[in-house]
Amino acid sequence: MALTDPHAAAIPSALRACGHLGDAASGRLIHALVLTRAALVTDAVAATALLDMYAKCGLVASARRVFEEMPPRRDLVAWNALLAGYARHGLPERALALAVKMRGRGMRPDLVTWNATVSGYALAGDDQMAVDLVGAMQEAGVQPDVVTWTSLVSGSVLNFQYDRARTLFRRMVAAGTGVLPSSATIASILPAFANVADMKRGKEVHAYAVVAGVEQDLTVSSALVDMYAKCGLVLEARRLFDKMAERSTVTWNSMVFGLANSGHCHEAIGLFDRMLHDGARPDHLTFTAVLTACSYGGMVELGKDLYRAMQEEYGVEPRLEHCACMVRLLGRAGRLAEACDFIKAMPLEPDCFVWGALLGACRSHGNVELAEVAASRLLTVEPANAANCLLLSGALASAGRPNDVAKIKKLAKRRRMKKLDGCSWLETHS
Repeated sequence: MALTDPHAAAIPSALRACGHLGDAASGRLIHALVLTRAALVTDAVAATALLDMYAKCGLVASARRVFEEMPPRRDLVAWNALLAGYARHGLPERALALAVKMRGRGMRPDLVTWNATVSGYALAGDDQMAVDLVGAMQEAGVQPDVVTWTSLVSGSVLNFQYDRARTLFRRMVAAGTGVLPSSATIASILPAFANVADMKRGKEVHAYAVVAGVEQDLTVSSALVDMYAKCGLVLEARRLFDKMAERSTVTWNSMVFGLANSGHCHEAIGLFDRMLHDGARPDHLTFTAVLTACSYGGMVELGKDLYRAMQEEYGVEPRLEHCACMVRLLGRAGRLAEACDFIKAMPLEPDCFVWGALLGACRSHGNVELAEVAASRLLTVEPANAANCLLLSGALASAGRPNDVAKIKKLAKRRRMKKLDGCSWLETHS
């Protein structure tokens, strides 16, 4: 009796796991193992799994090499895996070219092919091309499904085209497409209301989620918590959060951010402690949220401890947003020299948010010398932003230096700097 190679059946499953986790390093090790097994080198299933792993890890060139090395008679699954890799990583034109090539080889694109191509253009912000492709797929006898429409909605949201996203969602709910929104669609549309604090329509989508029976879906409930928190309804967000049976890191982050931004800083820190106690793993956004809470709440020493723990205990490398939070934390407390030293020791090049935090703190505490330093750096990284000059002129005015204020205003005028207009909105019942 012939013995089966014990690795043959395990290889595709292991590669799928690597692709799901984005673990390209382990995927490459498995690829090396495949090359030592003659039976696996020519195995179409293993080759397709390798291609898919590389594509999902963003290594599209490696995926293409595996595809080219496959036997000429590749099946539709292999073509779709490469096409989806192109679409997912910002190369929709290559995805479309591959679909055209498929047809030239006598293969008929299926629903997966069409959906991947539509998604690629939607994510790239080319809504017109995405809609044209939906029309083309219908002409080809392939009817759009919920994945197609969800791709259009999420693409519009990710490209900040909220009105368009809401229109597409309304068309689905009205059954004009013959397809009703899924939990993924609802989770995709909710940021369109959260990011502009459109509480009324957000509540309408919440009601639809309840009727559709998907309110307790993890992605939907997390998006709802985020929506209510960003709309300022922290109690409603907390009510939903507390009744969730399962929570992801995204859920915890949304609630901690919501509490911090609403001034409930100690509650935000308490929730962070509960998150750690429950075994959830904090990420870089979690630490941005808790450092924000420390900044607003004046908890300087705790903020410094968390910044250290972020690196030493949780292996999260500092990002510019963490550094800006630390400068703001120290600056609000009047520890301007310490904030300046922190900037000098930063492992990253300070950006406009870091220098802006220092400048704002200098103005609040009347430190004109440091304000001038921060403003000069801001004029280097943001030469066209008049707001920085206004902050500096405010600090100079407070210090009784009207001549210098006049010089700053002349500089802004000479450079034709522009200040972004402030805006606000209110909800009407008309």
